Amino acid sequence: MYLPPQFIEKDEAKIAAVIRAHSFATLVTVGGAAPFASHLPLVLQPARGPRGTLIGHVARANPQWQHFVSGAEVLAIFQGPHAYISPGWYPTPNMVPTWNYVAVHVYGIARIVDDTAAFAEILRLTIDEYESGRPTPWRDELPIDHKVAMMKAIVGFEIEIARVEAKFKLSQNRKPEDIAGAAAALSQSDNQTERELAALMKSQYEQTQQS
Repeated sequence: MYLPPQFIEKDEAKIAAVIRAHSFATLVTVGGAAPFASHLPLVLQPARGPRGTLIGHVARANPQWQHFVSGAEVLAIFQGPHAYISPGWYPTPNMVPTWNYVAVHVYGIARIVDDTAAFAEILRLTIDEYESGRPTPWRDELPIDHKVAMMKAIVGFEIEIARVEAKFKLSQNRKPEDIAGAAAALSQSDNQTERELAALMKSQYEQTQQS
């Protein structure tokens, strides 16, 4: 990922927050001559490994899991909030449109989890991640034989995180009044993602002023 210095984010807590909030990732591998991508939820386990571990599963019919066998590095992309930025929001004249966004790239080696108990734990943790907070969370009370049959149709895996690239492009290269103008406009949007981006822009600017 192209990373101009002013947009690099190294705060591990901020990066983890993006991964959790935007956990429907794009997983990229290389099998043969071309890249291959799947879109799937990946759950962060921060206490597993020096930099944390991602867990997930794919359909057994999806050939991507076979790419894991090579031991080559894989890439998981987490797309945070993003939005078009109009130059009409800037007090400074003669500006041009741009796009602000947050993106996190996670690299590591994917390992297939064959052990039945460990695989079942991946599924339990994934369900807990997305059911928690619901008024009436779904509980896994499937008959054992049915559950075993369903598990045969998917492949569990884990990715111990080796390195992370995080880009928070939040107008850090603009004047304070231009940042304020863009953030104010986005905060009035009907689009939740744009409001989320506005909050990040304001937070980033305030942090810069305090440092």
